[in-house]
Amino acid sequence: MGGYNGKILRVDLSTLSLVDEPLTYELARKYIGGAGLIAYFLYKELEAGVGALGPRNKLIFALGPVTGLSLPGASR
Repeated sequence: MGGYNGKILRVDLSTLSLVDEPLTYELARKYIGGAGLIAYFLYKELEAGVGALGPRNKLIFALGPVTGLSLPGASR
């Protein structure tokens, strides 16, 4: 999968639980990079009008397939 680990780790701090989900090749290819995956999950899983600092909002850390390479713009 070229730069992806093939997994998504979801951490729920309110219940202290971890869930490991597979990342499909199709999803990684369609939404290339960490920013694309973040936008997809926020659009799919959040309801309209969620406050930016509200408890129902999500904090997502995502790395793209070129993170760590010496390419211009790869470390933004």
